[in-house]
Amino acid sequence: MLERWRAAGLLGPALLTLVTLPVLLVLGTWQLQRLGWKQDLIAKLEARVAAEPVSYTSVLAEFHKSSPDLNTGDVEYMRVRVTGTFDHAEERHVYAPRSSSQGWNVFTLLKPEGGQPPVYVNRGWVPFSGYRDRLPDVSLTDTEQPVTVTGRVDTLPVEGMASGHSAPPAGAAWPKVTSFPHTGEIGAALGHPVEERQVLLDPSMPDGYVRSWLPPGVPPERHYSYAAQWWLFAATVGVLYGLLNLHKVNR
Repeated sequence: MLERWRAAGLLGPALLTLVTLPVLLVLGTWQLQRLGWKQDLIAKLEARVAAEPVSYTSVLAEFHKSSPDLNTGDVEYMRVRVTGTFDHAEERHVYAPRSSSQGWNVFTLLKPEGGQPPVYVNRGWVPFSGYRDRLPDVSLTDTEQPVTVTGRVDTLPVEGMASGHSAPPAGAAWPKVTSFPHTGEIGAALGHPVEERQVLLDPSMPDGYVRSWLPPGVPPERHYSYAAQWWLFAATVGVLYGLLNLHKVNR
């Protein structure tokens, strides 16, 4: 039988199919596992968002003590409050792109009370005006009094690939435009370090723009389609193998 398949040129395609089919089936099953993981994650994040805000300073201190590697999984989307003053000396805002539409997210530096490193508050999205050198006016009117803001803790955005990334010029006037606000580059532009997380400003807070904060990653429903695609690939491989090769056995 083996010699007959080898003579008919079926052995190679058969082995390839036997290797490929399990891989595709496993990938489909893995996507369903990812679906369950994403649903659990969203439930956890929704519970954090619904909770009463806690002190950002205390969260930050506990975070640094327990997670020196800066893994934010335990504090991601935790709802916090932070009191401090916005840096209005030169209206220091940084714009970063929003991938889903033409426009910017507005990051404004907040200096917390107690000497903690400055943190960026993401005040939401403003539409692209059509000119990169004509930025919208996002200045704040109250430039002296401390403010208390509430929002969700998140990491600063990270691009998938470094190509096309543009750091904010250190000597350029504020506000600055950047592809992604890396803390090292922002710290160099400011002349002092900044915190490696952002606070996503609550939609109920004033002085913000469009704030539709979505959980990280793809929507859970997308994993259904990914699983179906892998299984469809597996079925296609099996059908093609049968149509193109099995008839050769009877020759």
